[in-house]
Amino acid sequence: MAVENRNILKRVYLVALVVLIMATAIGVKLTNIQWVEGDYYRKLAKERSVKNFPLPANRGNVYSSDGSLLATSIPEYTIRFDAMAPTKENFDENIKSLSDSLSVLLKKPSSTFLNDFRKARANKNRYFFVARDLSYTEYMTIKNFPLFNLGANKGGMITEQKTVREHPIGKIAERTIGYERFDDSGKPIQVGIEGAFGYYLNGKDGKVLKQKIAQGQWKPIRDNNEVEPRDGYDIVSTIDVYVQDIAHHALLKQLELYEADHGCVVVMETKTGEVKAISNLGRADDGSYYETINYAVAESHEPGSTFKLIDLIALLDDNKIDTSKVYDSNGGEVSYYGRKVRDSHEGGYGKISLARGFEVSSNTIMVQAVYNNYKSNPKQFVDRINSMGLNKPLGLPFKGEGAPKIPQPGQKGWNGISLPWMAFGYGVSVTPLQTLTLYNAVANNGEMVKPIFVKEVKEWNKVIKKYDKQVINPSICSEATIKKVRAVLENVVKKGTGSKLYSKDFSMAGKTGTAQVGYNRADGNMNMYYASSFAGYFPADNPKYSCIVVIHKPNTSMNNYYGADVAGPVFKRIAQKVFTDVPSTNEVKNLKKGNPTQNKNYFAYNNKLNKKPTSIPNLKGMSGMDAVALLENLGMKVKAIGIGKVKKQSILPGQPILKNNIIILELS
Repeated sequence: MAVENRNILKRVYLVALVVLIMATAIGVKLTNIQWVEGDYYRKLAKERSVKNFPLPANRGNVYSSDGSLLATSIPEYTIRFDAMAPTKENFDENIKSLSDSLSVLLKKPSSTFLNDFRKARANKNRYFFVARDLSYTEYMTIKNFPLFNLGANKGGMITEQKTVREHPIGKIAERTIGYERFDDSGKPIQVGIEGAFGYYLNGKDGKVLKQKIAQGQWKPIRDNNEVEPRDGYDIVSTIDVYVQDIAHHALLKQLELYEADHGCVVVMETKTGEVKAISNLGRADDGSYYETINYAVAESHEPGSTFKLIDLIALLDDNKIDTSKVYDSNGGEVSYYGRKVRDSHEGGYGKISLARGFEVSSNTIMVQAVYNNYKSNPKQFVDRINSMGLNKPLGLPFKGEGAPKIPQPGQKGWNGISLPWMAFGYGVSVTPLQTLTLYNAVANNGEMVKPIFVKEVKEWNKVIKKYDKQVINPSICSEATIKKVRAVLENVVKKGTGSKLYSKDFSMAGKTGTAQVGYNRADGNMNMYYASSFAGYFPADNPKYSCIVVIHKPNTSMNNYYGADVAGPVFKRIAQKVFTDVPSTNEVKNLKKGNPTQNKNYFAYNNKLNKKPTSIPNLKGMSGMDAVALLENLGMKVKAIGIGKVKKQSILPGQPILKNNIIILELS
């Protein structure tokens, strides 16, 4: 019995010891949690129930050179309801009025809202969906509705904001305006102006404090943000909406007519290099056209006859021959190393001068002239091309600029036919913008300037950075050569391959081009098609704009694929409308016919018409940047208070405009 009692006592002691050890461990752990790791666990608990979420900043706006809005960030709001936040008294007193107000704004029956709110209350739903994709005005209206006007804590209104990027003029120049997005891995995808100038456009994100109310559901703790986001700077591009609209629809019309695969058009201001219009359209499976690739910047291909301008400049400026030098087209066919060069005109052109050979785009004449004068020193000819910068990219700010290909004597790829083939635009590869830069230099009296797409970076009226003219080559050749070349280019339109484009009402100069372009098919064979082009400038005597049009793969069943017939009419339509037509509408048509969208900045068109408003417009609801630009164009001085859209204006609409008068804008 005594032994049994001792065993029981030992077990009791053992259990007591285990309990003591466990109690000691628990005590140590509690002490450690409270005093040693307390801060960590308190922080962890707070993070799991309350934490800051990033509040994206509004990207800066992108404007055209005439003040039209090309891209802007617009806030969109989603409203939810914490049905457990209001007291029973506040809920019962205000829920019917709230339902009636929402019914008027959102066009749904009041009874639907009332039943849904009561059901959410009964189910203790703390994240009930009310409405999404609301504008700022709609959000502010709902915020002042009964119950919701008590605030987030007492009224239960939960607000979620996101920012969307809008293009007010639709799809026009969409690829050049571009975008900045992120792929699934978080890597940025940067396209066009939006991508290239994202450093300036992106602002600084803010912070909003949210509390966890359910699994994966968070609501803001208060109406105000912890840190307000700082908006990005605005970009003023070189694009002119009026010229852009003309160029876009001129290209679209011709692409549809010839059922072409794709094409591009660029209009550039001669003196500055500012790109006033650029359109890149590709054919979809359903036959419609839309912007997918910036062909003018990215597509490097054999240019064909537009490259013959190099021949003419080199031959004249190197004093090899004059434009009066006569060559025999040899029945329209000459051979080099067993390879034949043919004229498009069957039988050739007989014996004609170099100038006439250029005007009718004779391959045999131009190839003979180049080969005979440079065969002993081809490097001299190629160095002329290199001096114009055509052997390297233009260095545009956009990603994906096409790489040119200019064979170099003595290097891999150079052979006996390299020189003659270069003379009529084969065996070389350049982008449409590079070709345009060359023609623009001739129009600009020999000064070659780099194409630019952005004029300045602004913060309201303060200029942060200005982009001036960039000179690639101050003089590509002598003044005497420029004078002769311009005379021949004008004759191309008057009596050469571009004679169908001639008009006595306005002058143009340029060169047609038709090239056979090839690409490798999946089966390894080469697929050949035609690329039709026209490059030049207008007016011929005092050039203001240069322009290039390239149309790829026109439907050859129409028995017409030459540059003068396919691409030339686009060039002519642009020149004609810019200088002879008066815009009669303030619509900018969308890509789809019959679906016009209003150009929100119609004053750009009034300026073109020289019909500026004589009275103060109603600015309420207009973005502050637009309103300031508009008023300053009218000769007024502007003082803006706040940011956002115009809420109030100190001078009422309809009052006469007085120059240098000060108007105060109060922004929301």
